[in-house]
Amino acid sequence: MVTIIGVKLRGRGKTYHFSPAGLPIENGNCVIVETAQGMELGVVSDSLREVPRSTLKLPLKDVLRLASNDDLAHFEENKNRESEALDIARERIAHYELDMFLVDAEIRFDNKKITFFFTADGRIDFRELVRDLASIFRTRIELRQIGVRDEASMVGGLAVCGRELCCSTFLKDFSPVSIRLAKDQNLSMNPGKISGLCGRLLCCLNFEHEAICRREKTSSKEERTSNDAGRTRCR
Repeated sequence: MVTIIGVKLRGRGKTYHFSPAGLPIENGNCVIVETAQGMELGVVSDSLREVPRSTLKLPLKDVLRLASNDDLAHFEENKNRESEALDIARERIAHYELDMFLVDAEIRFDNKKITFFFTADGRIDFRELVRDLASIFRTRIELRQIGVRDEASMVGGLAVCGRELCCSTFLKDFSPVSIRLAKDQNLSMNPGKISGLCGRLLCCLNFEHEAICRREKTSSKEERTSNDAGRTRCR
């Protein structure tokens, strides 16, 4: 068995597993972790637990330390710089007349890389833009194209139910959602009522579908019993 914890990098999105490395870590703690891309700050979303070694991709990266006050201050400073980086990048995108929408920017905790996330209808030739941004920020630049569901997850907001978006709070992965799920639940086929902020079908149709089908199956067993005359009576 292997002891692991779940960490959401930058406190959002997908949960990644790390080795606690013997540190006294609790759910909700801010930690500094080593990722394949470098050092990042994350928030512990799943407490310590043991899982079979065969279920993991080993070796696990370690939690380096609990985040200090200096680490948190540095993270907040980077957040402020990200807002400035977005403004500059949007101005340069307009300069090159690129048909792309900039969603967010992330400065890696160790300041060695800035990633810009964008949406676009097709492929974009942004090589000139990358060179331009690299000369401005004096660091590595990555432009990453994302889908509309990823955009909603990053930006966040309120769903039609009045709660925070599932994708930006607890959903760990995006699963395919088909219109059949809405039909099985007898929902209105009005796109405005079964679509999320991303314009795609609501993610909750997926995980509510199983519960509703189970409930209907149970109720049908309880309600349909035939007597000898072939008539149906309810219990």
